Amino acid sequence: MAGTVARVTEITARSDTSFEDAIRVGLNRASATVRNITGAWVKEQKVEVSDGNIVAWQVDLQVTFVLDD
Repeated sequence: MAGTVARVTEITARSDTSFEDAIRVGLNRASATVRNITGAWVKEQKVEVSDGNIVAWQVDLQVTFVLDD
């Protein structure tokens, strides 16, 4: 019986630009280490505030990748 098995791992990424950039930073870094990434789920979003201004955007991602045979 043929099938596919995937694994999910959680990572956190930060950006000083936006949530979208934080996602891109996280996935680019994960893909340097992990093969066969098929998707990601944004589990949580956070901002860091200093003097009333947003200074950093952070995302917690659950990254899915297919295991090699």
